[in-house]
Amino acid sequence: MADPHSPVALSPAETQAAVEAAAVGKTYSPVPRLFASAVLAGAFIAFGALFFCLVSSDAHIPFLATRLLGGVCFCLGLVLVVCCGAELFTGNMMMVGAFGAGSISWRAVLKNWGLVWLGNLAGALFALVLAALANVASLNGGAVAEAMVSIASGKATFDVVGLFFKGVLCNIFVCLAVRIGFSARTITDKVVGVLLPITAFVACGFEHCVANMFFLPMGLLQNLLGAGAAGAVDPLGVLANIVVVTLGNIVGGVLVGGVYWYLFGNRRSQH
Repeated sequence: MADPHSPVALSPAETQAAVEAAAVGKTYSPVPRLFASAVLAGAFIAFGALFFCLVSSDAHIPFLATRLLGGVCFCLGLVLVVCCGAELFTGNMMMVGAFGAGSISWRAVLKNWGLVWLGNLAGALFALVLAALANVASLNGGAVAEAMVSIASGKATFDVVGLFFKGVLCNIFVCLAVRIGFSARTITDKVVGVLLPITAFVACGFEHCVANMFFLPMGLLQNLLGAGAAGAVDPLGVLANIVVVTLGNIVGGVLVGGVYWYLFGNRRSQH
């Protein structure tokens, strides 16, 4: 067993044990507490998305610099989740390892996923309301509002195959970042560990369903308020994106969780 006082990061096998133990603990969390924690995570990710919108509003920054700087800023969301503690739908895909170990049932897994997804949505929308009331979109002479519309219109497409695989790739990166968070012993290690995977997925344009719970409604709201071309954000495209990207995120997260359970997980027989 790993020494809880050691500053040395957990080994991959020790990290998998921690991931599985955390998954079991999630199934015993009271529903109101679990939902409240999920609301926090949705708001945290939305804060990172809001930071990304601010960076994207400066047309003078070259494309690659915008993507890299925006990715670093977006890391705020997962840093808050990992360091402050909150229930994030995409990270909870790794609960499949505890199922593979026979520690929890599929019913418990699906119940957690459904409740946390709804909590993340509520948190993202709450953050949207706060940002709207604070009139953040008016910054940079209204360019932030234009950026919000541009981001949302680009995401609200009906390219189902592309969106799905962007969702798969995104959650591979996210779950690897969450695993680093489990293995790290210090705040510094957690922050540094999150930085590269999350910056990479944002820079590559991959799709995260919880972030899109903020990006898309915020872009739609700003479009309705007059930013961007009229009708630039399609409401049906907003819905399609969130559904398809959620499915892709599930597949990506289950892949990571399943592979690491196979490599390092507990092999107890299922109940």
